[in-house]
Amino acid sequence: MFKYVGDLSNIAQNVINTYIEDKAIAIDATLGNGHDTDFLSKEFQKVYSFDIQEIAVENYKKKKRENVVLINDSHHKLRDYVREDVDCVMYNLGFLPGGDKTITTTWETTLKSIEAALEMIKSGGIITIGIYIGHNEGENEGNKVLQFLENLPKNKYGVLLHKFINRSKSAPMLAIIEKK
Repeated sequence: MFKYVGDLSNIAQNVINTYIEDKAIAIDATLGNGHDTDFLSKEFQKVYSFDIQEIAVENYKKKKRENVVLINDSHHKLRDYVREDVDCVMYNLGFLPGGDKTITTTWETTLKSIEAALEMIKSGGIITIGIYIGHNEGENEGNKVLQFLENLPKNKYGVLLHKFINRSKSAPMLAIIEKK
């Protein structure tokens, strides 16, 4: 196992730990199996965690994390539930690992969610996006997300893409957005 060039979630978490100073409020826009929510709940005072699948939310409830607000709804409705500015937003796009692979994030709702996150994120805040292109919807979503990110104003956002270049063409990617 590689120390740095391994798991994209670990890279995202390291970036957040290293570069976010005020760790008050975070969002896990895609709860899934809860690994990012676990990380965020240890580092931030309050975490909002979204998933459209009730099974993901119900499974996470068993952990009884007092600082985690679980929301069984789409991440494109961030603004409906989160009224305050946030320090961090994490995404892992695609489907629930070990779950129904026909239920995936889609580019339409993901772009709406990212647009909301960009408005909600504080100056100095970070958005991480794990992009999984190994399935049809994921490839389409990944293309749309990257096109969107390429056009963000560089005087307001720094965008970096981590991409494996010596692995499968369908290997996941990690986009990091930092707000100036």
